[in-house]
Amino acid sequence: MRIGELSARTGVSRRLLRYYEDQGLLVSSRSPAGQRLYDEEHVQRVRLIRSFLAAGMSSATIAEMVPCMAAPSRRKAQRALTIMSRERNRLSSDIDSLIAAKAALDNLIDINRTYLAGT
Repeated sequence: MRIGELSARTGVSRRLLRYYEDQGLLVSSRSPAGQRLYDEEHVQRVRLIRSFLAAGMSSATIAEMVPCMAAPSRRKAQRALTIMSRERNRLSSDIDSLIAAKAALDNLIDINRTYLAGT
């Protein structure tokens, strides 16, 4: 598929897809006319990249994990595991912080509802 179809299927702009390629997050093949060509696995890769970016990972961090996303290799596995473990721990910490913030908000909501009900 060409970049326009990948864009339509993922909701990611063509410009951003080209940026992902520049950053080493995606690799396309080229048609004889020089157009970027993608296959079905790129749809899932773009969705995964979007999820990682939304979770706060940098494009540089994601690029370090890319070689092991499609085909892990012994040579790259240890480095990738270190990065993936670090990011997983960071996400777990962020989730714990979000849960604590949500609990604090729930408490404040309850206090204010009780106050309003008593007036």
